[in-house]
Amino acid sequence: MAADAFWGPVPESGRATGHNGDVARTYRLGTARRATNIVVAALLRHGIGGKSSYLLTTTGRHSGVSRTTPVILVESGSDRWLVAPYGDVGWVHNVRASRRATLRRGKSVEVVLAEELGPEDAGPVLRSYLRDVRVTAPYFDAEATDPVQRFVAEARRHPVFKLSTDPSPG
Repeated sequence: MAADAFWGPVPESGRATGHNGDVARTYRLGTARRATNIVVAALLRHGIGGKSSYLLTTTGRHSGVSRTTPVILVESGSDRWLVAPYGDVGWVHNVRASRRATLRRGKSVEVVLAEELGPEDAGPVLRSYLRDVRVTAPYFDAEATDPVQRFVAEARRHPVFKLSTDPSPG
């Protein structure tokens, strides 16, 4: 993947620095990231990608238009969580509004319900996510090796949703 600086993140002014003296970056969807998402989405539509990678489709909370973006889930046994490593981006608002989304990889399509977790429950999931998806590290003040309490503090900026299968898709 392209370097984070190439994707277009900019430091958020006014945010306190993390314990390592760096400032967590703010996500901005630039041209290079859009191109990367297009390529990754095409691969996922053909079933190519990591085992925890999916296309997430939400319904626009205002427009009603379907929006699709690549995501990486945290999976442990039968439990799955959707993490917002870049903060309150569009899909987060859409999931909060409807609680429903669709996950797709290849021909496999699943409608899910998403329940947002509180900080105490989100912290361990965020730590696991950052350990697995290192490319998102610049967007966190915590480091992968930090204690879970650092991630509990991060939870307000990185929403986490527990996923379950929607019993009534459609």
